[in-house]
Order: sequence, then structure tokens, then C-alpha cells
Amino acid sequence: MAQLRADIRAFIAEHAPKAEDAALRANCWAVGDAAFSRALGQAGYIGMIWPRQYGGHERHPLERYVVLEELLAAGAPVGMHWIADRQTGALLLRYGTEEQRQRFLPRMAAGELYACIGMSEPNSGSDLASVRARAVREGDGWRISGQKTWTTNAHNAQLMIALVRTEEGSERQNGLTQFLIEMDQPGVEVRPIIDLTGGHDFNEVFLDDVYVPDTMRVGEAGAGWSQVTAELSLERSGPERYLSSYALLTELVRLAGSNPAPRLAELIGEITARLMTIRQMSMSTAAKLAAGEDPVLEAAVVKDLGNGFEQWMPRAVQAVVDADLSGRDDFARVLSVLLQVSPSFSLRGGTREILRSIIARGLGLR
Repeated sequence: MAQLRADIRAFIAEHAPKAEDAALRANCWAVGDAAFSRALGQAGYIGMIWPRQYGGHERHPLERYVVLEELLAAGAPVGMHWIADRQTGALLLRYGTEEQRQRFLPRMAAGELYACIGMSEPNSGSDLASVRARAVREGDGWRISGQKTWTTNAHNAQLMIALVRTEEGSERQNGLTQFLIEMDQPGVEVRPIIDLTGGHDFNEVFLDDVYVPDTMRVGEAGAGWSQVTAELSLERSGPERYLSSYALLTELVRLAGSNPAPRLAELIGEITARLMTIRQMSMSTAAKLAAGEDPVLEAAVVKDLGNGFEQWMPRAVQAVVDADLSGRDDFARVLSVLLQVSPSFSLRGGTREILRSIIARGLGLR
């Protein structure tokens, strides 16, 4: 693993674009660079655990975990390929058809095909069982209409996996199906959602009578709920759930070099201890996923604790360091950005209330 860390660090140093604004290193998994994603794919750092027949490299899951950690810790712009590598590819390997795998996975592994997630809707955020987007059967395909929101990277993605209702009159978890929707299809419209910092990660996606052939259905019709819960375990348990604020820790350590205040050293120690604890839990969940398990409960715990940690950190730093948030130095910019965007961390992939309901059910408490 030590050699792999050295290799990916050297790759990042050579290929990662140098951000003019250090604040871009915060929440970097939502920031993309097409050339960097292609370089990663050519070097074999995307689709690392996928079968070679689909463009993958059949590496050990913990090797992939090491690469993800190093990319996030360095603030590399991985947003273009992130979702495809993290969950879309895994979903197709588990539930997709051979035709779908052959068609899409090699381009994903090459860092050339990007995906987005069509789950949340305006009135169905984390409560995915209440989605209202619908698909109606038409000949050898389906007509899909509805709206998806908070869709990360939809403005760059070529492909969406959408969760829609395919059984008329069905409610909650019943009658849901997943489809692959090509984003250049007639009837697909993407509108930007600009965040407080002026960033454009999120989007609204409108689906107006979009025709999707049945060959683009993922898994069995009506089995979407079980598939999407397995997919969410991939989304909720990765290192991005505790490393989105890592850039602030590195800036804090640099600051401590010229400011030996005891409280600053204590805070760095507390941050590091919390981070390493969540990291161990995340790696354990990754091992279960690699073994073919569906650690829904463990993934929910990792995301809840990771989001809490990432939202606590910038506030804790602000309480200890008297920083001019209007300043242009790296520390001030990173802190300012994270204070603005960190409230959204507990919304992505499921709100804290939903996660704690999952945890309570898993523990037999409700």
C-alpha cells in the first residue's frame, strides 16, 4: 500500500491542475476536470476493482480506497468521473445487462463517460419512497416524465440513472424501477442551481415525455427500491464523507507552524482523532461492500458521523482562530467556503433524520 500511495501522489503532482483558489480544494469531489479524469483513467485509477473485460483492473477494494483517500486529501478535481466510478459502475455490474456493461463501463473506466444520480425530487428529497416521476410503457420502451433536483454534475454527465415509478397507483417502496437515461435525449433539460459561493455543482433536471427503450432498464421492473438502497450504501460510506473538509485541517496545521498556541494544538489533535475513528469505520464498511454484503446500517452510521464531523470542524476552527473571512489567504478562503457549503453535507445522500431512522430500524429500536 505504501508504494501505491507514493505512485498516486506522484501522479497527482504531475497531472492535477493547480487551482488558483485554494478554496477549490474544499469539497473537491464535486469539482471536475475532464482532462484530469481522462488521465486518471489512462493510468488505471478509475474502475480499479471492475473486471478487466469491462475496462477495469481487478485491483483489491482497499487499493481503490487508498487512491480515493489520496485524491481527496490532495483536493484533486475528481467530480467528472466520481459518481460513475463510485456507484453507477457498481450498480451496472450487479444489476445491469451484459449489453449495458459492454456499452458503458469501458468508457467510464477510461474517464470519458460521466454519470449523475436521478433520485431526489422537489418534494421527495431524502424520502425516496415518495418519488413521483413516472414511466409509462410504450411499445418496446417507456415514456418518462418528472423532475429531479440536487442532481450533482448533471450539466456535465452523459448518463443518468433515474428512479421512477412504473406501476400506476403504487405507493412508497412498491412499483419503482431504475432506468439509464442519456442526457442528450429529446425532452431532457438541465437547469443550474448556484450555491452560496457561486459554485455550480447541483442542478434541476426536467424529464418531459422522454423515450427510453426497455434495454435501458436496470434490473427488474418494480425492483428499484432494493437496488437503490444497495446503491446508497456505496454513496454514503466512502472517504468523501469525512474528507470533504480535509483541506481545512491541512491549512490549520500550516497555521500552527507559526502559531504555537496550546488551544490550536489541542484542536488539531481532536480533529485528527475524530477523523481517524470515522476512517476506520468507513474502511470496515468498504470491506463489507467488497465481500458482496449490503451494509445499509453501517453506511448510514458512517455518513451520519462523517457529516457531523465535517460540519463541526469549520465551526470549531472559527471558535479558536480569529480569521478575517474576507481575506484572500488560503486559510481564510478555505474556512469561508466550508462555513458556507458544509450545511449541505448532511443533505447529500440522505438527511440526518432519514439516516437515524435507518439506524434505529437496524438496531430494532422502532
